[in-house]
Amino acid sequence: MRLIIAITGASGAIYGITLLEELARRKIETHLIISTWGKKIIELETTHSTVYLTEKASFSYHDEEMTAPPASGSFLHQGMVIAPCSMKTLAAIAHGWAESLITRAADVTIKEKRLLILLPRETPLSPIHLENMLKLSRLGVTIMPPVPAFYLRPETIQDLVNQTIGRVLDLLGLENNQIKRWS
Repeated sequence: MRLIIAITGASGAIYGITLLEELARRKIETHLIISTWGKKIIELETTHSTVYLTEKASFSYHDEEMTAPPASGSFLHQGMVIAPCSMKTLAAIAHGWAESLITRAADVTIKEKRLLILLPRETPLSPIHLENMLKLSRLGVTIMPPVPAFYLRPETIQDLVNQTIGRVLDLLGLENNQIKRWS
């Protein structure tokens, strides 16, 4: 399996980090792209470095590297996850503004009819945000805001993150024990 993982400048970098760690543990080929603001949020919100993340990824690219493999439809992959996904990135994708490697890879993922999962992080949502999400959803993009499930009685922030990442793994068709299943 080959996946593209992107981390943008929205709060919640831990979602992308946890997903990347889980995929690395499973030895799944990952192609990591971190936006400039994504790097800043990683520094502000976590104890991780971008060096740590690039070591976890199979391949990594600068967001300005428009000649990287994920920029092409001939680059075969089984899906792309943007976690977290800023509203700027979501809007760019919704309107075909492929000015960065992240938005170009997402654009290609849509045109090739491959799985694209976005974890948008914003609240409250404006009508513009909602319209952009609806537009993408109608194109087959999975819009998955990282909303915690409290019926699972999480004890830590990592429990909340793991539940969301477990749902992402489910969408990717990967068996996991990241979440407690509803019985």
